[in-house]
Amino acid sequence: MSKLIDSFGRQINYVRLAVTDRCNLRCQYCMPAHGIEIVPREELLTYKEMYRVIRVLTELGVNKIRLTGGEPFVRKGFVDFLEMLSFNDLLEDINITTNGALIYKHIETLENLKKVKNINLSIDSLQADKFNEITRRNAFDAVFRTMEALEKSSMNLKLNVVVQSGMNTNEITDFVRLTKDKDIAVRFIEEMPFNGKGQREMQEAWNYNKILNEIKSEFDITEIQSEKSSTSRNFSIENHKGSVGIIPAFTRTICGDCNRIRITSIGTFKNCLFDDGVFNLRDFIRNGASNDDLKELFLSLVKEKPENGFIAEANRTKGNVSESMSTIGG
Repeated sequence: MSKLIDSFGRQINYVRLAVTDRCNLRCQYCMPAHGIEIVPREELLTYKEMYRVIRVLTELGVNKIRLTGGEPFVRKGFVDFLEMLSFNDLLEDINITTNGALIYKHIETLENLKKVKNINLSIDSLQADKFNEITRRNAFDAVFRTMEALEKSSMNLKLNVVVQSGMNTNEITDFVRLTKDKDIAVRFIEEMPFNGKGQREMQEAWNYNKILNEIKSEFDITEIQSEKSSTSRNFSIENHKGSVGIIPAFTRTICGDCNRIRITSIGTFKNCLFDDGVFNLRDFIRNGASNDDLKELFLSLVKEKPENGFIAEANRTKGNVSESMSTIGG
């Protein structure tokens, strides 16, 4: 049982850690074409610092971690860091979110790290031209090859599809068809107001109900009982090996059971995707904090976790959400 309990009685046992803000793609919904202002390397948490933070969190009851970026495989030494994390006996699940462009040569190594159980692959189109337009890079062939290899691996594969109005909504049912013969989970994600999305753009975005109705237009689906803290509502289709899910990332109807915290690549502690960030762990560590100091800090910080993402956004001091997801940690 986790000792990290927020003021609403939610036990926190899952941390999302961004290992870098750098990415080799330039997805339209994530960052501008010219990229973002990259953080100097000395301002990033070192792997040693990351390991220490995760070790302290696991001693408080965190047993799951998701490693993100940017693109985590862009950072040199990332696979070595995965091996280091696998020696943490209190950590049960190590999960990775990746764009798939660089992971292919590491798949066998990841399979041998038994705690690496789930790979979330971001892929927003099954059409090469459209994929390359969305990502602003010619990476479709590499990502598609990775998708096929991961589907055959011992790890669980989830496809993350950000639904973008006027771009890939006509492919929703194509993605669902992948679950017919592939034992994978396809998860459609509501687009979020990052990278400067305006109010009008968000009003035109496809929400949970619109995505669900599009799936129902062609498939007879049955809702699956998911874990209480699941970020998605999940569905099965008769005679399909895989499953389908929808993540209400913007409408935020799943906040009530949130069991997650976030740490960005520069050590910003976030109780919620939509908050400003509530503490700078990097400076706290580099100023000589002990492990006991870190434990006391984490126990205190989670008490500040807002009830939901709307309250977190309303309490922002930096104005409207405008950061790149690459900066926040995807």
